[in-house]
Amino acid sequence: MNIEQARFNMIEQQIRPNGVVDETILKLLFNLKREKFVAEEMQNLAFSDLEIPLPGEQKMLYPRVEAQLIQALNIKKTDKILEIGTGSGYVTAMLAKLSQFVYSIEIDERNRQFAVHNLTKAGITNVSIINGNGINGFSEKAPYDKIFIGAGMLEISNNIKHELKIGGSLVGFSGEKPVMHAQLIERVADNKYNQKNLFEVNIDYLISEQVKNFKF
Repeated sequence: MNIEQARFNMIEQQIRPNGVVDETILKLLFNLKREKFVAEEMQNLAFSDLEIPLPGEQKMLYPRVEAQLIQALNIKKTDKILEIGTGSGYVTAMLAKLSQFVYSIEIDERNRQFAVHNLTKAGITNVSIINGNGINGFSEKAPYDKIFIGAGMLEISNNIKHELKIGGSLVGFSGEKPVMHAQLIERVADNKYNQKNLFEVNIDYLISEQVKNFKF
């Protein structure tokens, strides 16, 4: 497989046609090696329009979804970011390249170790990867300029939204399968938020959300 051709095709056939036009993000997609954030036996799938399995049984997001959400956040170099669901560390790396610092919380220790390994190899140092349950955020380092939630919730909790600075924003997924929405939520005052549905999606829930809503 021609890796660079596959990367070019991912960007030009999946990501740009879905409205990602920010040149900083597109350049980052060319330079940050997505294939280095998947298991070796999965590298031939790294640029495909699908969700790639992770060691902890979760999945990486579709490349186009990752890019669309990162663009929606409008990240600045001075931003402090919370990521809920580290996964492979690929989105973590993108967030870190665009911001000042990222706190990323991952409930599955296998995924956390996988992500730390990948980020270390990529030379990403402005991150802290925490093993824990991020379903209610990570108050220890709040407030945040931006929050990225990497899996679904029935509803994005007020606890998470309250960890945004006024003027800050978050992206995440909410709703009931199979019709869920990627959302952008902006905090405009102490108790006032603007919310916008970006696009429909059908993805897995956060592990703790799966457990909370499991019906016997």
